[in-house]
Amino acid sequence: MSEGDLVLVVIASLVGSFIKSVTGMGYPLIAIPFLTLFIGVGDAVAIIAISNSAANLLLNVDSRAHRHESRDLPVLLVTSILGAIVGTLVLVGTSEEPLLIGLAATVFAFVLQRLRSPEFRLAPTASRRWAPVAGLTAGFSQGAIGVSGPIVAMWFHGYRLSKNAYVFSVTALFFVSGMTQLVVLLIAGEYDRDRLVAAGLALVATLSMIPLGTRLRDRIGGELFERLILTLLTVSGFSLILRALT
Repeated sequence: MSEGDLVLVVIASLVGSFIKSVTGMGYPLIAIPFLTLFIGVGDAVAIIAISNSAANLLLNVDSRAHRHESRDLPVLLVTSILGAIVGTLVLVGTSEEPLLIGLAATVFAFVLQRLRSPEFRLAPTASRRWAPVAGLTAGFSQGAIGVSGPIVAMWFHGYRLSKNAYVFSVTALFFVSGMTQLVVLLIAGEYDRDRLVAAGLALVATLSMIPLGTRLRDRIGGELFERLILTLLTVSGFSLILRALT
């Protein structure tokens, strides 16, 4: 991996981790499609996995005071682990393009539905019934293509949580599915010296941006936060399509 590639890893991590610190998501959505243009999807997924897991842990601990506002997390966490194992195994030898296009279509459909019915929310009975499906799908997506953000964001957006409870919920799910993916990648021997060096630089960049993002989140209102999530979902849909076409 060249010095230019390492610079790109740092830039992608700085931008992605800053947005993640504000909204709870966005790091892999931004960094992986961008890096795939230069170093390939396998390298991008492996490099970002370590720093993304660290970011999820730190952000989750930082917002833990709002954990009582969340719901369905135990079921979502367990099922996301199962989904991540299957998805990571799929990553090893299966084309990802159909998964990317399908996920992008789902994202656009959700954003359109949210714009048409802005007051929609998931009732507790409905969320309990469908939580296992959401967890499995999110974990599978994380393992297979390194991105579960759109699914997790869409699911928890329906709960209409406060911004800090939302960050706590999404980062908890991201952390569990991401760590499962990371363990499988380690067991499969996906990390060589070049990937570890790049992952270390990405981790340093991520840790430097988290304090800035969390301070900004404290200053924005709930309505603006929701708009940021919908905007990020829209961007993620286009980034998924771009990644599928490259």
